[in-house]
Amino acid sequence: MKKLFSAILIFTLIMSLVACSADGADTDADKEFAGQTLVVCNWGEYISDGEDGYMDVVAEFEKRTGATVEYVTADTNESLYAKLKSGAADYDVIFPSDYLVEKLIKEDMLAKIDFDNIPNMKNIMSDFLNPDYDPTGEYSVPYFWGTVGIIYNSDMVDGEITSWDDMWSDNYPNQILMFDNPRDAFAIALNKLGYSMNSTNEDEWRKAAEELKKQKFVYVMDDFFQKMPTGNAAIGVYYAGDYLAVAEENEALEFVRPESGTNIFNDAMCIPKTASNKRLAEAFINFMLEPDVGLANTEYLGYSTPNKAVYDLLDDEIKNDEISYPSEQPENWEHFRLLPDNINELMQQLWTEIKSENK
Repeated sequence: MKKLFSAILIFTLIMSLVACSADGADTDADKEFAGQTLVVCNWGEYISDGEDGYMDVVAEFEKRTGATVEYVTADTNESLYAKLKSGAADYDVIFPSDYLVEKLIKEDMLAKIDFDNIPNMKNIMSDFLNPDYDPTGEYSVPYFWGTVGIIYNSDMVDGEITSWDDMWSDNYPNQILMFDNPRDAFAIALNKLGYSMNSTNEDEWRKAAEELKKQKFVYVMDDFFQKMPTGNAAIGVYYAGDYLAVAEENEALEFVRPESGTNIFNDAMCIPKTASNKRLAEAFINFMLEPDVGLANTEYLGYSTPNKAVYDLLDDEIKNDEISYPSEQPENWEHFRLLPDNINELMQQLWTEIKSENK
């Protein structure tokens, strides 16, 4: 995907230079934030980092503001929540997924955002404002959205992969990759069995656990990027945006969303209530919505943007790509919603059992 954007990349670099000139070291904003530190917690490989000539977004923010960014990563929503809940983490900006945003709001763990400090919020498409997980729109700013699908190596599998059932094939021992986080893994098993990904029925979750135990998956998160494109896996499940990245490395990789349904997700930028530097956090979020910055992230990552100013800069081929911007969203594409406490507790208990039996 990155190869398609060479012309846009030139435009991005020009825009970056213009922005740097406008927001140089002598501006009032720089004087306000110079010497301050911002702690950002994001998912792995989820920001343009300067690789392949793309903008190093963190370095660019430091350059424009004079602030220092301490950038750390989390592997799952569940581990991020655990760190926040325990008080072991002191983050100023986090990137939770939709259902975790909902949970953090419910538990009064997020600060209300002062949108006077985020004028670039005007760039967000109306469809992404006041989402179900943040109905008042006070606690989150959209970052990316996308879908989950099956990625398979057409040189390694027999025939076409079409459904979640194919993840349970006996033909590819130790070559089938599953999400190493409970919410995503259970969602696939629940849908395979004909249940909602947001089921509140304990028996359905137990049946889904038994389904996951039937297959000896290789559980992965960021190591997906090493295993899938190198031919060390025949079938895997991951996010549509990441498929576009690994497909550049291996043209035999294909992507399919099962007809039975899948997860459609939204990731957001939020400020924990415990943030040490809320004003700088808001400046960072506003910076992330700048057209040149958003374009760099979108081009580099391949995820779908909710930012109209960024979307308008994309090549028509990308805008019409059914993987990134599907023309239809079937009703059986489900957004994750906040689960009741008893289901969350059961999920964690069952997940521990699954992982221990998979060793």
